Amino acid sequence: MWHKIVQKRRKSLQMSHEQVANLSGIERSYYTKIENGLRPSVKVAQSLSNVLDIDWTIFFDENCAKNAQKELA
Repeated sequence: MWHKIVQKRRKSLQMSHEQVANLSGIERSYYTKIENGLRPSVKVAQSLSNVLDIDWTIFFDENCAKNAQKELA
């Protein structure tokens, strides 16, 4: 669920996987895995949240993911 929010946010910002990965300081292949459901480390989650302007805790808390989805809808 949270990975769909991340994907939706990236698309709304009209950014590619490569752009998000570069700005977050990670490899594009790692970012792609995250968008497909791999949970990132806290450090990477925080970096991604800065780039995508989302709450970094959505990567770890399904309730936060549901609330974030309501806000993005």
